[in-house]
Amino acid sequence: MTTIAVENPATGRVIGTVPDLSADHVADAARRARAAQPAWAALGFDGRAQVLRRMQRWIVDHTDELIATICAETGKTYEDALLAEVSYGAAAFGFWAKQAPRYLAETRIRSSQPLVAGKRLVQRYRPLGLVGVIGPWNYPLTNSFGDCIPALAAGNAVLLKPSEITPLTSLLLAEGLAACGLPDGVFGVVTGRGETGAALVDEVDMVMFTGSTATGRRVAARAAERLIPASLELGGKDPMIVLADADLERAATHAAYYAMFNCGQTCISIERCYVEEPVYAEFVELVSAKVDALRQGVPQGPGSVDVGSLTFPPQVDVIDRHVSEALAAGAQALTGGVRPERPGYWYPPTVLVDVDHSMAIMREETFGPTLPIMAVRDADEAVRLANDSEYGLCASVFGRDLARAEDVARRLEAGAVTVNDAVVNYTALELPMGGAKPASGIGRRHGREGIVKYCRQQSLLVSRWHLRHDVHTYPYRAARSRFLARVLGVLNRGRRTT
Repeated sequence: MTTIAVENPATGRVIGTVPDLSADHVADAARRARAAQPAWAALGFDGRAQVLRRMQRWIVDHTDELIATICAETGKTYEDALLAEVSYGAAAFGFWAKQAPRYLAETRIRSSQPLVAGKRLVQRYRPLGLVGVIGPWNYPLTNSFGDCIPALAAGNAVLLKPSEITPLTSLLLAEGLAACGLPDGVFGVVTGRGETGAALVDEVDMVMFTGSTATGRRVAARAAERLIPASLELGGKDPMIVLADADLERAATHAAYYAMFNCGQTCISIERCYVEEPVYAEFVELVSAKVDALRQGVPQGPGSVDVGSLTFPPQVDVIDRHVSEALAAGAQALTGGVRPERPGYWYPPTVLVDVDHSMAIMREETFGPTLPIMAVRDADEAVRLANDSEYGLCASVFGRDLARAEDVARRLEAGAVTVNDAVVNYTALELPMGGAKPASGIGRRHGREGIVKYCRQQSLLVSRWHLRHDVHTYPYRAARSRFLARVLGVLNRGRRTT
């Protein structure tokens, strides 16, 4: 069996290897998962919640080990790993353990249809069976693993194919689940490259994919061939709008932090900024000073650096191309803007001005530590430019007049919009998260939609056999005739005849 070397992207050093599994290996894992799933589902919500809550404690107890693994394979800072990965993971296990019974409870349905009068109508949910999750490289716990948790809580078996760039976190978490009593076979990690992911889609009953729009299209097409559901979280080019009455200190802090958070490798990070002209110069000065003060380097523990390295080697080329093309077209770099020569995968935090929508950095997903800032005449122009994109994942609006700021937010074509804040909406697991345009994906994670998608829906209609006036009860022909007459009377009531 061939193996894949896993690098620390901040240093370029190999830190481990994982197997590059074939389609046959994936099929074997799928067979084991299907065999184990019925017993897992039969445990019920309470039995499954016990395992999930034990795993929540396991994450807390193994925080240092998890952070070390995440930082080593992603190059992100200690704080990024703690806040956006470990804290999220611990919260997610507890959240789904508690909320799965509520979100998936059987629901009594009421109907005004006379033909079902006196009958019991129920909507219920059953696990799909085997769910496949294909994760990205930027958040190996939050995204690669986070989608597995509600699928497990719903009673499914799960196969996770993590990115071959960052597989070690998923393997560590699989060890944790086993230690917390998850039955053998219910959860499996299949490591490998794109061929392994394609084989996974061929074996499961539903696929959840997070990654690029281009790869998402291929996953969706393969799932469509099998007529299985696919949920996709794809690209983003998330806009930030700064209105003239905004608290500029707050807005600039959010812009600097959430454009550079995780070295800009966050699907909902701020990728472009539109500022009303009266406050443009002051805002740019504030942001540039904050970004220029950021410390970038190899993470060495808490508080050591503010920004780490890039994780995916080809992404450095994308960032460099976007910035270089913008500079050649007349943009100016107030910070950064030059790719450094050093071991690992790096690009400096970069603030660009004099940008416009002819530039790729304002239209294509950069996914790096860049912040292009553009002046606009008014909110209408800001909204028009913000919506001038194939993407529609997230957006943010800053302004002191909350009514006006919220009005602007409601006009944005994005699946989630924050007012006087950014990105933290993702931490509210009760709030559904997903794209508003196809290039940003289909389906939702979090909230009720984030677990219902892992279920089959079943409707039940239960009749009491002894009802004498049921329209279908053959021996009571006279009663049936009277019943139908009453039904017709109800349907025709209020109609005027000529």
